Amino acid sequence: MRIVALAACVAVAFGMSLLMTETVPPWTVVVCAAVFVVAFLLGRKMAPAWPAILFAAAGLVGLTQLVVVALAVALPWFLGRVAHQQAALAAAGVEAAHLRERTRIAHEVHDTLGHELSLLALQAGALEMTLPAEHQAAAAQLRMTASGATERLADLVFLLRDGDPPAVESLRDMVDRAVAAGMRVELSVDGGVPSSVEPTVRRVVQEALTNAAKHAPKSVLSLSVTTADATTVVEAANDAALRRGAGSRLGLVALRERVRLAGGTLRISRGDGKFELVATLPHSGES
Repeated sequence: MRIVALAACVAVAFGMSLLMTETVPPWTVVVCAAVFVVAFLLGRKMAPAWPAILFAAAGLVGLTQLVVVALAVALPWFLGRVAHQQAALAAAGVEAAHLRERTRIAHEVHDTLGHELSLLALQAGALEMTLPAEHQAAAAQLRMTASGATERLADLVFLLRDGDPPAVESLRDMVDRAVAAGMRVELSVDGGVPSSVEPTVRRVVQEALTNAAKHAPKSVLSLSVTTADATTVVEAANDAALRRGAGSRLGLVALRERVRLAGGTLRISRGDGKFELVATLPHSGES
């Protein structure tokens, strides 16, 4: 405990003061210097409650003891407290600057992208009312997708501004929304996904859905999430023959980095007419 270490410093300084009644042995200066450093470090970590009592009690014995304890222990301890407070103020200033920048970015995103998405939803609604009946369902789906994107944008703005995570969409909800948009998706989940890898699992599933919708919209996307032996494996497969265009692959590059940072591996293969994506995620902190 820190209070015990500080009490030991006071005791050492007090003992040194008893040896300084007539002369000051050179070795006592070295000991007091070491005590000075330890007291300074303790001052950066301790609240000023019990230490003040220790200093006062040590000074009640005599003037010499008071001076030695004050110079060797009390002074560096208070200097450590000042250094701690200055560091806390500096950290608070940096955090305030980060918060201001996040708020500015949130406002920019809300004012620009939010406006464009709102216009898109409005235009889709106008199309829904003017198009022939056989095309109205597609226009309605476009309007609903734009509205959903606006809601998710609001969640991201809230996250940037306040730092609290918005409500998280479940895997089943994510897949159901893709199916409602016209995709063909088969999802199987075996075992519970722990919180340590859940965000990465959702990101892998999201990228698999995005890739299938962009490059193979007519193919059936098979998704499986299996949790066993302190590992979660996400597998996605669809028909590669129906893929349209090569794409920039930036999403897969970012996904590979995301999986790597989570301590996992990502394997992507294209063969036998299939595009397959397998992410293996060990459970950090799980026994």
